[in-house]
Amino acid sequence: MSDSEHSTPPALPLAINLQYTRDLSFEVPAGAEIFATLRSQPNIAVNIDVQASRLQEDQSVYEVTLVIKTEAKEAPETEGGPAGRTVFIAELAYAAVVTLTNPPQELIEPMLLVEVPRLIFPYARNIISDVTRDGGFPPIVLQPIDFVALWQAKRAEFPQTAGNA
Repeated sequence: MSDSEHSTPPALPLAINLQYTRDLSFEVPAGAEIFATLRSQPNIAVNIDVQASRLQEDQSVYEVTLVIKTEAKEAPETEGGPAGRTVFIAELAYAAVVTLTNPPQELIEPMLLVEVPRLIFPYARNIISDVTRDGGFPPIVLQPIDFVALWQAKRAEFPQTAGNA
């Protein structure tokens, strides 16, 4: 079996039962004043996390949550100077409830932490884009995320104790 990311396995034993916005917040801490005083494009930081939890012990039904936090700050007034005020903060927890059908044990984690986020990301991306635009700013269009790298980084942070054959 190859580790190639692009090999097409037979149909994944994965069904997305539903998707929903679990939590959404958008704030403009400075209020209307920011619109009058913002002089340049803000610097935008994006933080992404994926969480998965089993909903019922005896069933292969999981909730996978894609958590996206974007924070826009005014660009520093001088090169290397302190960042300016927070322009806006958008936070989204977008979730999917999925059923895995007799999945091979070694595929459970990559399906939940790579495949499901990859499938629901476009919906979360649209929500972030809409909420920033509706908030009075140019819409944030998130670049595609490498969920494999995100998963591998997470695994490196929390070494697995179970032996991998």
